[in-house]
Amino acid sequence: MLGADGPMEGISIAALLGDEVIHDIRNAVAAAPDASRPAVIAHLRLPTGQHFDVAVHRQQQGAILEFEPSFRRTQPLQLAREMIGRVKDIDDIDLLINSSAKLVRTILGYDRVMIYRFEEDGSGKVSSEAKRHDLESFLGQYFPATDIPAQARILYMQNPIRVISDARGLRVDLLPAAEERRSPLDLSFAHLRSVSPIHCEYLRNMGVSASMSISIIVDDKLWGLIACHHYAPKTLTMSERIAAEMFGEFFSLHLLALKQKRKLDISNEARRSLDRFLQAASHRADLDDILTAALPEFQALFGCDGVGLWMNGRWTSIGSAPPEGAQQDLVRFVAEVAGGRIWSTKALSTDHPPAEDYFEAVSGLMAVPLSQIPRDYIFFFRKERLQTLNWAGNPEKSYKTGPLGDRLTPRKSFAIWKETVQRQASPWRESDFEIAEAIRSATVEIVLRHNELMEDERNKSDIRQRMLNEELNHRVKNILAVIKSLVAAPTQEELPIQDYIGSLRGRIHALSDAHDQLPRGGGGGTLNDLLEAELLPYRAGRTTIEIKGPPVTLDARAHAVAALVIHEMCTNAAKYGALSRDGGTLTVSWEEADDGDCRLHWRETGGPTIGPIGRKGFGSALIERSIPYDLGGTSRLDYRAEGLDAEFRLPGRFLTWETEPAQQTASAASGAQTEEKAVDVAGIAVLLVEDQVLIAMDAEMMLADSGIENVVTASSSTDALNRLKTFNPAIAILDINLGSDTSVPVAQELLRRGIPFVFATGYDDRSSVPDELLSVPVVRKPYDGNALIKALSDRLTASSKA
Repeated sequence: MLGADGPMEGISIAALLGDEVIHDIRNAVAAAPDASRPAVIAHLRLPTGQHFDVAVHRQQQGAILEFEPSFRRTQPLQLAREMIGRVKDIDDIDLLINSSAKLVRTILGYDRVMIYRFEEDGSGKVSSEAKRHDLESFLGQYFPATDIPAQARILYMQNPIRVISDARGLRVDLLPAAEERRSPLDLSFAHLRSVSPIHCEYLRNMGVSASMSISIIVDDKLWGLIACHHYAPKTLTMSERIAAEMFGEFFSLHLLALKQKRKLDISNEARRSLDRFLQAASHRADLDDILTAALPEFQALFGCDGVGLWMNGRWTSIGSAPPEGAQQDLVRFVAEVAGGRIWSTKALSTDHPPAEDYFEAVSGLMAVPLSQIPRDYIFFFRKERLQTLNWAGNPEKSYKTGPLGDRLTPRKSFAIWKETVQRQASPWRESDFEIAEAIRSATVEIVLRHNELMEDERNKSDIRQRMLNEELNHRVKNILAVIKSLVAAPTQEELPIQDYIGSLRGRIHALSDAHDQLPRGGGGGTLNDLLEAELLPYRAGRTTIEIKGPPVTLDARAHAVAALVIHEMCTNAAKYGALSRDGGTLTVSWEEADDGDCRLHWRETGGPTIGPIGRKGFGSALIERSIPYDLGGTSRLDYRAEGLDAEFRLPGRFLTWETEPAQQTASAASGAQTEEKAVDVAGIAVLLVEDQVLIAMDAEMMLADSGIENVVTASSSTDALNRLKTFNPAIAILDINLGSDTSVPVAQELLRRGIPFVFATGYDDRSSVPDELLSVPVVRKPYDGNALIKALSDRLTASSKA
């Protein structure tokens, strides 16, 4: 090569190569960035007339020059462009892998080219192969991790291309030998350095005479190799090697791009599915129901056999899942190992020994936490997948003991060695983790949105509560105003105190019944019943009230509006009109118009003279505007001196008229009502259960007025049961609702003893009463003396007949 004879040591390189060659080499040394990226001088002519391709590796102590014979002037860039142009438009990973193996074999002429991919456990699988037709195939075979140990993989990361031209491993010592022994030369990045004798022996055991490997590096990790085998010694030119290295780098980048594209496509599909989930979730309020309903959608995103949800200590699953009783133990295990992150395994029984009991149903697991607190999870399950792996020879390590101790011995057999893998599922892919992360983001978004909705609902509930309080306040004021007018009415004419008390008590009781009509009218009702209920409190006085008109039913909306208007009209009549003094007359009549509407007339006479109307309050505005605004009808109020004359028109679309209307007339005047003579129950023993002391005292006075002096009062069911141990009543009065308690236990004890009783309540709801007690008579509160005594008498009579 150099045309020199004799010892080389001490000879100047300039004397051997000449000034012109040294000039090119100096420029190359200056251009070389570092040892891993050598500068290249192609087809350099030496003084001997020979041509060489020179690689210049710049190192800290100088430079290493590698000279390789150059037989033809080939441009590596042109060759690389040709190879890259064949695969640059491929947009499918599998097609890229298959096409690249064929391309490399065609361009570089190796007998076999394989795309070799590393598995998670370090073993490798031949994913693609292009070979000479007479060779056996390695496609789909696995090679154990020991074939390419960890230290070898580090070298593959440092040197993206490695070439062995002759597996016989012929080596030439470095000169001068003394200098090499004193300070070994670092040939890590040199192409011509000798290869590990173990690796050469490995190749010879496979029958391979020459090889080349191109590293496939994706995301700074060794994804795999382009492995080339030749069954005779084979030398690549530096241009071919550089082109192969450039192709390997492009292949790695293109593979990364396609993987990212596939990941993006999967993520987009997952996002579309999750968007449907989010849209469906927006119409639901219960978080458990949202996630439970979404389990089939989540399963469709994964290649999994089952999905489980652990939410608020409750388990829900579809498909293949752990058996009953095993879920809580699994959740505790995942909470310990996952640490709030997505966690997966393909061999659950190995990581979690109790899963050995159900490994056929669940071997693969991916756990997705729903919050940072390891409490709630979505689990994805895969069944056991029995696999038969084809290994290129027995993968077990073998050692041979020599003078220097144990030595790793390369495998000598590469015949197919089959292994059946049990208790394992298909491994989770990168795309599965991407989907899992998207699901976690979506579920966290749902949790946050749910919390926001709950907060918003709480705010709305507070607003509704305030509005309810304001409406209740207005109604209570109206009720108090009516009661005030009822209390003040006898001052216009002297009456005996007993008449006054009886009249006032009757009016208040009737007022209670009238207000019960509002909640009962939620489903509509007749106009006659509504008027009777509202005007009932005023029939006890010395006024005349006349109601007449054909039967007509109002729907729920019209009933609610009419109830408010009539209530305000009654309240105003009691405050300022015909019902505010004795001798007043109120006439309410209605008729069906030609178009089906209802014309209602309200006429007051005999009341105080009406003067000029000043500023109208809330009640007057409600009367004038409610029917026109809410129902589209009309309202007319004429404040005449002799009394109010009003007309309201209710649209027919809210009404149902009887086919054969029957005229109804009801009137009441002073002395027209006669109280029903009470049955003599004097002297009987009564148990009164009432939690409000004032109401209890009022009831005791009513009972005393009828000669019932033996009354024992209890404020709770416990108190009543204790008193029954020493007291045997003839009958009992039981308030159904006793604050935080009910009188049902007392009723059941009385029923057991055969003692009759009546219930008392101010509510319509009797949901707290058992079915067997629903037939018991009920006395309405506030108590009316006559009604109370009659109820006791009727109950005692019925009991005596039983």
